[in-house]
Amino acid sequence: MDKTDPDYVPLDFGAARQRMVDAQIRPAQVSNPHVIAAMRALPRELAVPEALRAFAYADQNLPLGEGRYLTEPRVTGRMLQVAEPVRGERVLVVGAGTGYLAALLATMGEALEVTALESERRLADIGRALCFTWAPGVHWRDGALVHGAPNDGPYDLIMIDGAVRAVPPAVMGQLTQDGRVIAPVCADSGVTAVSRIVRTAQGSAVQPLFDVAVPLLPELEPAPAFVF
Repeated sequence: MDKTDPDYVPLDFGAARQRMVDAQIRPAQVSNPHVIAAMRALPRELAVPEALRAFAYADQNLPLGEGRYLTEPRVTGRMLQVAEPVRGERVLVVGAGTGYLAALLATMGEALEVTALESERRLADIGRALCFTWAPGVHWRDGALVHGAPNDGPYDLIMIDGAVRAVPPAVMGQLTQDGRVIAPVCADSGVTAVSRIVRTAQGSAVQPLFDVAVPLLPELEPAPAFVF
């Protein structure tokens, strides 16, 4: 609605945020008090372009352009729940986009050292603005997602905010020996599941945790195989 319209009523984002937690997050088996408190406090509307702010608390993935999406709140909350961040851990968010997941991690009261990696400047600018006010401790890095952010590693926890076919080898290589990756992984069957990936002597092991409908990160799509 046009803000100059005499019948215009501004959206109550604070009330919408509480409804999001009570109607979407808590019923989705999210019980970690740090996750719930962070999602109640952090203004998700600042993580989307102004034209989309009316939909900031909808239970859906929000298109941000260039094939990128802001992951639906329920999935973000559950990813944080299964990530089980431990106080003082070093965390990398790959595909940080507009900064919502990185800012949540930084405001969870666990004294996490959070690095946000993003390659799309327009999205990173929104994320930097959000974090400047709400999570100033987040370290933003510009660069190709496939390479990770080696200069700030190694990391105890790496979270990928978007689906992948597989975690890039360079990103896996930035984990500590006992670290873990939490990411939506799209299997050959076409089913996408948020998964826990750990390093093994043979490379890595993937443990699917719960199914989701999260779009693939275009930048991390493997190149088409050449067929003779």
